[in-house]
Amino acid sequence: MTSLAERHRTFFELHQSGCFVVPNPWDMGSARLMAACGAKALATTSAGFAFTLGRPDMGHVTRDEALHHAEQIVAATPLPVTGDLENGFGDDPADVAETVRLAREAGLSGCSIEDTRMVEGNPAYDFDLALERIGAAAEAARMLDDPFVLCARADGLINESYGMDEAIRRIQAFGNAGADLLYVPLLPDMESLQTVVASVTKPVNALAAGALAQVTVPQLAAMGVRRISVGAQIARLTHAAIRDATRAMLNEGSFAAFVSGASSTDIDAMLTKGADGKQ
Repeated sequence: MTSLAERHRTFFELHQSGCFVVPNPWDMGSARLMAACGAKALATTSAGFAFTLGRPDMGHVTRDEALHHAEQIVAATPLPVTGDLENGFGDDPADVAETVRLAREAGLSGCSIEDTRMVEGNPAYDFDLALERIGAAAEAARMLDDPFVLCARADGLINESYGMDEAIRRIQAFGNAGADLLYVPLLPDMESLQTVVASVTKPVNALAAGALAQVTVPQLAAMGVRRISVGAQIARLTHAAIRDATRAMLNEGSFAAFVSGASSTDIDAMLTKGADGKQ
């Protein structure tokens, strides 16, 4: 099994040049399937994990639950793993710094921190506090023995807390505060993504959802995107399959959806391949 220190270094190096896709598993089985398909790294998904607990996304999973889940994903494959740790599980910068330290103890090679308050409506933190929180996270990451990729998220566009100009202002400040990767999720179009990439000197993460789901990896790479994540998109596809197959079975008496399922033999082989890391 690849050592954690090797995974941390590999994950850091992936962000230094080129462009790569980091799939988001929600349990050990999906992590191993994604590894078997050739993923270079994995990222947890707060929404996908919350779904497995029967809960909605955004503030309904505790820090202990998220970190225990992260440990399971780390243990599932030899790949580096970064964590979707929502807002760092606390408003105070010290809470965010502690989350970074605990993330490393869980084996994570990086994490993302949002500028979103986990209260009704999910408003954004005030600019100064948002910046202080990322600064505290970056300082905690620099104190670790091996590289830790800190991704700072400006989520105001998703949550309708602010517009594009404020998102740019924030990621520029986050980069100056020490974030290694910058991320404005769910941009409305390619032009907005190009604006984000051109506005900063740090690597940019793009979410393959919404308008960007119609774009290819080579196109995003050509724009200067360094990392592409999929968030809860694959988990949502899985839940759609559950919904559609169950409705057809119960409401129409049809089992036709089962024809497209993967065979147990194929799944078993991929789980074994994903666990040992052999490509």
